[in-house]
Amino acid sequence: MLLTAVHDSDDIHWYEVHQRSFTLHLTPLDIAGNFHEQLESSPASWIFTSATLAVADRFDHYQQRLGLEEAATARWDSPFDFARQTLLYLPQAMPEPNSPGYTAAVVEQARTVLKATDGRAFLLFTSHRALQEAAELLRDQVPWPLFVQGEAPRDMLLEQFRRAGNGVLLGTSSFWEGVDVRGEALSCVIIDKLPFASPGDPVLQARIDALKKQGVNAFMSYQLPSAVITLKQGAGRLIRDVNDYGLLMICDPRLHNKPYGRVFLQSLPPMPQTRSLQEVRGFFKTRAREALEV
Repeated sequence: MLLTAVHDSDDIHWYEVHQRSFTLHLTPLDIAGNFHEQLESSPASWIFTSATLAVADRFDHYQQRLGLEEAATARWDSPFDFARQTLLYLPQAMPEPNSPGYTAAVVEQARTVLKATDGRAFLLFTSHRALQEAAELLRDQVPWPLFVQGEAPRDMLLEQFRRAGNGVLLGTSSFWEGVDVRGEALSCVIIDKLPFASPGDPVLQARIDALKKQGVNAFMSYQLPSAVITLKQGAGRLIRDVNDYGLLMICDPRLHNKPYGRVFLQSLPPMPQTRSLQEVRGFFKTRAREALEV
């Protein structure tokens, strides 16, 4: 497939050339002006709500994208008791995400955690390549049912995962949002990397170029907030009910060794954090004991 992009100050025009067909695309680089005109032309009140609009408790990114600079904003705490229901595990001694052995290191860390959770996990990846590599490393090597995106339709995989009760599901972008698995069948979400968009995406590159021409820091104003929102969406798969509990494991060492890592951490729900595998095991032992006492 040949992919070519051309952009001006307002839009990006790009096309894909396949062996027997081609596809034309037109994507606006900035919708704030057009959307603001729609707001002004309507006397109605507009309300925007979501669990993932804020970045580090601020709405600047969303407001700027839609031209809502003068909007009134408010944020309410979740009804979930994250201090009791969750634990955030940040494994130690992980290699840099661009190193050749990174996915193998993620899988090795995941194996250890899956023993503590008895499967019951989503492994969310930022690329299909990493997903396929992880699937090959885990296939026939773990005692839990393994479900891999692409081997069946999404809804079928989810239904099989729910019925299994102790399955391990490997997914990419389509499993980071819009997926609801309540109860103990999903007690762990493992994320391989911070979900920055691929620099090869022509729309992303055009937006970065346009922001640079405006003298705006594209990473801080666009790439970082977008990745934070995507991470929040992935983390949101874990707790779907007041009775749920579980572990969120993020393998990416940039959470600790890059200054922007704290923006991601500040944007996540108020989960207790640990770098100790013993605390992970203790968390699930405590939950199992509480279940027996009920």
